[in-house]
Amino acid sequence: MLRLDIFSDPVCPWCYIGKGLLDRALAARPGHAVLIAWHPFQLNPDMAPGGADRDAYLQAKFGGPGSVRRAAARVEQAARLAGLGIDLAAATRIPNTLDAHRLIHWAGMEGLQDRVVSRLFGAYFREGRDIGDRGELAVLAGEAGFEPAVASRLLASDADRDHIRARDRHARDRGVTAVPTFVVADRYVLTGAQAEDLWTRVIDDIVAQGATR
Repeated sequence: MLRLDIFSDPVCPWCYIGKGLLDRALAARPGHAVLIAWHPFQLNPDMAPGGADRDAYLQAKFGGPGSVRRAAARVEQAARLAGLGIDLAAATRIPNTLDAHRLIHWAGMEGLQDRVVSRLFGAYFREGRDIGDRGELAVLAGEAGFEPAVASRLLASDADRDHIRARDRHARDRGVTAVPTFVVADRYVLTGAQAEDLWTRVIDDIVAQGATR
C-alpha cells in the first residue's frame, strides 16, 4: 500500500490539474494500492470571510490584465492537455477556503474525501460556483454523497476551524510553501502538477516492489 499525502487548496488551478493527471494514472492502473489523504493549505489564509473580487485580486497579484491573461492561458493549456474542462471566467470571486477545507476534513471521516475534493474543483473551475458560501458547500457536499443537512449544521458551527488552521500552520512549518505538494510514502516530496506517466511509473514501482517481497 502506497500512502500519498496531498497538500492542496480547492481554488488552486494547478491543484485541479494535478488531481486530474493523478486520476488518469490511477484509472490506467485499476486495482492500484494507493491510499490518498488530502491536507489543508490555504493560498490566501488572510482572505476576508466573504472573499474578494476575482478580477481585482488577480490583477493585483499578477500586475495587470496582460499578465493575468498570460497566466490564464498557461492554465487553460495545461488543463486541456490533462483532458479537463475549465472555465476561468465563470467564477467572479476568490473565496476564503477555510470552510471548504473543513468540509474536506469531515468527508475524510466518511470515506468521501476524494469525491468531495473532486466536486469542489469541478464546481469552482467548471461551473463558477462560490465554494466559500456555506449554503453552496452544503449542496455540493450532498452532490458528492455527504449528508447535506449534516454538512450544513457543521458549517454553521465553529467545529474544527482551529484544527484546520493548525494543520495549515504545521504544513508550512514542515516546509510546504506551494500547492499542490505531494508526499509519497512519507519520504519523497513532489511539488506542482505532475505528469500522468510519472504517476504510472510510481504505481508500477510499488506493485513491482510488492511482488518481490
